[in-house]
Amino acid sequence: MSNQVSVAPKKKKSFMDWLKSRKGQKWVVIITFMFVPLLLLMVFTYIPFFKMVQFSFYKMKYIGPRTFVGLKNYIDVFQRSECFKSLGVSVYYMGGAVIQLALALFFATLMVFKTKGSGFFKGAMFFPYLICGIAVGFIFKFFYARGFVLDSILQMLGMDPENIPYWLQDKSINNISLAATSVWRYTGQNMVLFLGAMMSVDNDLYEAASLDGANKWHQFRYIILPSIKSIVVLNLILSISGSLSAFEPPYVITNGTMGTGTYFVIMNRLAHENQKVGLACAMAIVLLAIIIVCTIAQKLFFAYVFDDGTSDESKAAIRKRKKAEKAARKAMKGGRA
Repeated sequence: MSNQVSVAPKKKKSFMDWLKSRKGQKWVVIITFMFVPLLLLMVFTYIPFFKMVQFSFYKMKYIGPRTFVGLKNYIDVFQRSECFKSLGVSVYYMGGAVIQLALALFFATLMVFKTKGSGFFKGAMFFPYLICGIAVGFIFKFFYARGFVLDSILQMLGMDPENIPYWLQDKSINNISLAATSVWRYTGQNMVLFLGAMMSVDNDLYEAASLDGANKWHQFRYIILPSIKSIVVLNLILSISGSLSAFEPPYVITNGTMGTGTYFVIMNRLAHENQKVGLACAMAIVLLAIIIVCTIAQKLFFAYVFDDGTSDESKAAIRKRKKAEKAARKAMKGGRA
């Protein structure tokens, strides 16, 4: 007769038992650490964004009744000349962004080749980025003021005071002067980013290139630039997209007068001075759409021009090679005929 072994039914764990287990405590820690950041993100980002979208369909002030107007605010954005004329001012900041990236790339390349005093130079270049944007605006407000710092320096160099332009009043040069403040502030930041990417390049490549007779320009062109191509493209996309939302230099230095008002300055003026909150919200949504379109266009352009870093030959080189092969085949066919 076989012995029968009775198996006790498995006791189902309660929620408290699961909570006290290692797996439960791990989930408690994960949820706890996620709750506060998600709450802050929801309260200060997503809810205000959706409220802004809602306000863009109303004619309203900060305090008072609201009137639903549908798409009228968006139509007004496209009909107001001051709104899209201000986007032309952003071209100056885009040009400044390109110059800023070129300078940052140049200085980073100098320091990656172990220049004397590179530590001090690196800190001095990065310091402007640590200064508050409002403070930078006040610094350059007095720097460009008539008879102050810049004019005094030019007079010391022998320039006639009558030939010195009005840096902030002359419409042919005031936007260039304001864009220069952004170049001064952000060059150091981009330089540090480029330098960090360059430091990840293997030093053996430089030594091998030197043994083959490559100079510093050849090392930059054939070793450094291809290695940090993704960082260069990313910084260029961020800089050009940020140029569309330039605000602090024109607002603090000139208050958007004399043709220096950017899209953000005009939007701020409509919202806070004219109390056209709905119209300003519509302008913000339109600006967001413009930035998204510009970002996608830049990514498509760079994806067409450059490869993704996984192949030995860039897309531009592939197209050039295929074009040469096609021309050679045509020439061969013509010779046979």
